[in-house]
Amino acid sequence: MLKGLSPLLSPDLLHVLASMGHGDEIVLADANFPAATHAKRLVQMYGRSAPDVLDAVLSVLPLDDFVAHAALTMQVVGDASARPPVVDAFDAVLHTHGFGAAASIERFAFYERAASAFAIVATGEIRIYGNILLKKGVVRS
Repeated sequence: MLKGLSPLLSPDLLHVLASMGHGDEIVLADANFPAATHAKRLVQMYGRSAPDVLDAVLSVLPLDDFVAHAALTMQVVGDASARPPVVDAFDAVLHTHGFGAAASIERFAFYERAASAFAIVATGEIRIYGNILLKKGVVRS
């Protein structure tokens, strides 16, 4: 264990986050997401909620401020304007870390982005649509 870091930041997750470069993307996926199918690199964090993992990740990961939306969630199939409770939880965590609300993209567009992401973190999130994609930014001095 390291001082000052969330205990959710496992060695595997820290390695992935530190290995990512500016513009690389990471997905925090719910328990229903086909993470192993889509992942180039898979980090397993079963038993942890996606918002809790998001909070831990954002404690060390800068988001890209060169793009309109550095955080994206998956739209509800058949109702793109719907806001599942887990998305509200994501937005609350984003706000805590000084970021605006996540934008959303269509389900299959999300899958495509996930397949090309640097890594996918498979969480134990059981609420549907509990998936969020993050684009890494730069650490400014």
